Amino acid sequence: MKRKKITIVGAGFVGATAAHWAAIKELGDICLVDIIEGMPQGKALDLLEASPVEGFDARIIGTNDYADTADSDLVIITAGLPRKPGMSRDDLLFKNAEIVKNVTEQIAKYSPNAFLIVVSNPLDAMVYVAHKVSGFPVNRVMGMAGVLDAARFRTFIAMELGVSVEDVTAFVLGGHGDTMVPLPRYSTVAGIPLPELLPPERIEALVERTRNGGAEIVNLLKTGSAFFAPSASAIKMAESILKDKKRILPCAAYCDKEYDVGGYFVGVPVLLGGNGVEKVIEIKLTPEEKAAFQKSVEAVKSLVKKLQL
Repeated sequence: MKRKKITIVGAGFVGATAAHWAAIKELGDICLVDIIEGMPQGKALDLLEASPVEGFDARIIGTNDYADTADSDLVIITAGLPRKPGMSRDDLLFKNAEIVKNVTEQIAKYSPNAFLIVVSNPLDAMVYVAHKVSGFPVNRVMGMAGVLDAARFRTFIAMELGVSVEDVTAFVLGGHGDTMVPLPRYSTVAGIPLPELLPPERIEALVERTRNGGAEIVNLLKTGSAFFAPSASAIKMAESILKDKKRILPCAAYCDKEYDVGGYFVGVPVLLGGNGVEKVIEIKLTPEEKAAFQKSVEAVKSLVKKLQL
């Protein structure tokens, strides 16, 4: 059976690490593309030379020419400027919108049937750009955010309780930013709801740390932003699509009547399978949760409207 073809746009830390995860999981052949001459080629060759050591089979190439990405089954867009200390994700809006627009035009030209997973920030607005520019149906365009935010929440819960991360599930809704909505009520440890295990003030501290999870790493690194967890999260989504695993994962997906969003991409739980976003799953929210989610949606809308697409 012919291998799937995965293109990763942007050969920086996030893109190269995504290629690493994809190769290790043998999800398919990999094309790493970047505008910097030599960088994607060098990283692709380096990763390919790791294949005899780790025992994975994949054709891995690096390129500066989008023609080499032709007929990709799935494309992960990581291209864009990273955050620096003191910057919000929103500060990147106009610069990264132009980058994502140019990338998406090339992808749509050479791989008109691909699935698109956007990682570039500000995430929810960049997914909207990719959708508008590509003209792809909404089930084939999505953003990586919720998997990462939930992973951070799970990490902090496990650290707080001194338990395995494998026994922790966490739930995060809304935009990928300061207004994201972690939902402790739907977060569990071995099936036990989080509010039964921790007092409200400790839960709130974990929620706040989750909201600022990206900024915490940016401030520690000083010269870059997170890349291990974001890239792993994107590949988790890619795996569910390419293997038709039907995972229920939180992603930035298109919502119109769902949650009364009105035609924007926001973080919601979705069924992710061989047809991409196969279903947006609606859950019941308390009035407080609904208000927080609506605030997050309004923040996403304001960013998109600034772009005047």
